Order: sequence, then C-alpha cells, then structure tokens
Amino acid sequence: MELKQDPEMFQILDENGNIVDGQQAPDLSDDELKDLYRWMLRIRTFDGRAIKLNRQGRLGFYAPMAGQEACQIASMAALEKSDWLFPSYRDIGTALYHGISMEMAFLYSRGMKDGMKVPEDVNMFPPQIIIAGHVPHAAGAGWAFRLREEEHVAIAFFGDGATSEGDFHEGLNFAGVYDANSIFFCQNNQYAISVPLSKQTRSETIAQKAVAYGIHGIQVDGNDALAVYQATKEAADRARKGEGPTLIEGVTYRFGPHTMAGDDPGRYRTKEEEEDWASRKDPLKRFRKYLESKNLWSDQEEEKVQEELLEEMNNAIKKVEKMPKGSVEDLIDDLYTETPEILKKQKEEYLSWKEGK
Repeated sequence: MELKQDPEMFQILDENGNIVDGQQAPDLSDDELKDLYRWMLRIRTFDGRAIKLNRQGRLGFYAPMAGQEACQIASMAALEKSDWLFPSYRDIGTALYHGISMEMAFLYSRGMKDGMKVPEDVNMFPPQIIIAGHVPHAAGAGWAFRLREEEHVAIAFFGDGATSEGDFHEGLNFAGVYDANSIFFCQNNQYAISVPLSKQTRSETIAQKAVAYGIHGIQVDGNDALAVYQATKEAADRARKGEGPTLIEGVTYRFGPHTMAGDDPGRYRTKEEEEDWASRKDPLKRFRKYLESKNLWSDQEEEKVQEELLEEMNNAIKKVEKMPKGSVEDLIDDLYTETPEILKKQKEEYLSWKEGK
C-alpha cells in the first residue's frame, strides 16, 4: 500500500463548473454525464416534495438530503449493480439509485413493516438509524467478498457525527486488518445535528483518520460530482484488486434541518453560512454549469425531469396511502419467527389497553 492519505482536498470542478488546472474529467460519455445530473436533479426534487408531504402529515420520519446529491449519486454511479449498499437514514438517494422503489421509500418513512423490505435483485441493507451501526456490517461484508474471492464491493454512507462512535473505529480497524473490499463514505455536512465539526474532532480532516488503520484515505470536494465519482471509482477498483478498503471524506453541506422532527438549524448556524453554501457551492448549480459549457443541458430538459418525477411521486404516495395502515401488533408479530415470551406479554398488555380505550 503506497498512498495512505491525499494531502489536499481532491477537486475536478471548481465552483463555476470549470475543470481545475492539472485535472481532467472522468471517462464518461455525454449520456452518462446527463444521466448523472438527471439523477441529482431527481433527488433534489424528491427532497423538496418529501418535505412538503411530511408537513402535510402524509409522511413520517424524514431526513432532508438537499445539498448532498453529488456525494450520494456520483458515488453510486461509480459502482456496479452487484455491489452492496449500507445506507444510513439520510441516504435515500443512494437507495433509490441502487434500485428500491419510491413506494418502498414512502412506506419506510411512514413506519410500515414492509418499508425497505429490499427486493431480491437489489443488493442493499435497510437504512441504519443507529449512528455508525452499519459500518461494521459493511466491513464484514467486504471481508466476506475477500474470502470468497469475489469482486463485489460494500459501501457504507454516514455523516461526520458517526466518526465519534465506536462502531466507526471498530469497523475501519477490522476492515484494515482483513483487507476488506469496503468503502466507507463520510458525508461531512459540517454538523452532527447541532454539533459542529470543530467539536467532533481535533483532526484537521476526517480522511486522515484512515492513517491509524493502515487504509487509504482521501478528502474530496463533496459538492463536485466528477471528483466524487473519480474518488469512488478508484476506491472500488483498489478493493476489487485486493488492495484494501478506503475512507472517503466528502466535504459537503446539509441545506435543510437534520430531520423534520423539530430541528431548527437557525439555532446553531447563521443565515450567512447557509447562503454562502447555497449560492456558491450548490452541487447541482456547479454540475449544470459544466454540462451547459458542453451544450448538454437546457431549461426544457430540467423542467421535463422535474415534472416527470413529481408525477411519479404523486402516483406513489397515492398508492401508499390506499394501503392498509400498520399496527403495533403487526410489528411485534413480524419481528421474530417465534415471538419471545416478553414480547407476547407486551402485546397482551397493549391489546388490553387498546380495548379499554
């Protein structure tokens, strides 16, 4: 292993959508570039509509992902359908790109037991709510691929707050020791709920934490879709060759609240900061400028994609709302093949309470 950590943040596109001096764009066709932007736009549009549905009481738990589209979509575009995804609760964009349906995403948000019941043809684990709880899972899956001499890659997505959890360190240490076919993608959106990065770590970067575990580490401009794609592609290529795991730190920003469950970003960050990221560093604006410089995008195409997605979302939510509502007893019965006695007792107590209401 030669490279442990890149000394500077990797970037291909500057904030105006121009190729940075000394860099070159990944080998992507015009159609692939347009598809990459189309997916980023779909996720941005999905996010805005999902927030409205939540406020209308038609969706339950939802964690906004606007601002992080390049991290989620460009990274997944660099992988194969046969690779395995381990997302956290904010990574619905990665899951949609990898193949889950919109109905499934809505069922998950509404707390239905069939939400994120992953189809057989989608290599993905359900979104992890426990912070960093899925990092060891991705390390274990990557180790299994290594033992089986398979070229699959496991990728886990998480936020900067996850790097303060024991599961993060245990997962990276295990993956490093056993040369797992794993990628650990940290979307550093500057805040773990209300806790800023400066209170998460004294490290200059999150990427440099890779050095302690003897694995590759790279800090990438997380709002630069081409840089994210290239960094993830190289990490996946190394893993498939048996050259070990990689920690990728995507420096990005969460435009909205942490979740729709009452978080108020105005209490811990300034309007000036938010406006700076939104006006100068928006991943969609940057990538669109690049496409426009190549005459690959127009206002008409933008409107068409947004209209198609909104129609798809409206149809999906109407379909989900017609489905029977779940119940507490369904969740209890569905959890185990044989329900433990303690849960049977809790179910009896609940049903007794329910009948007495």
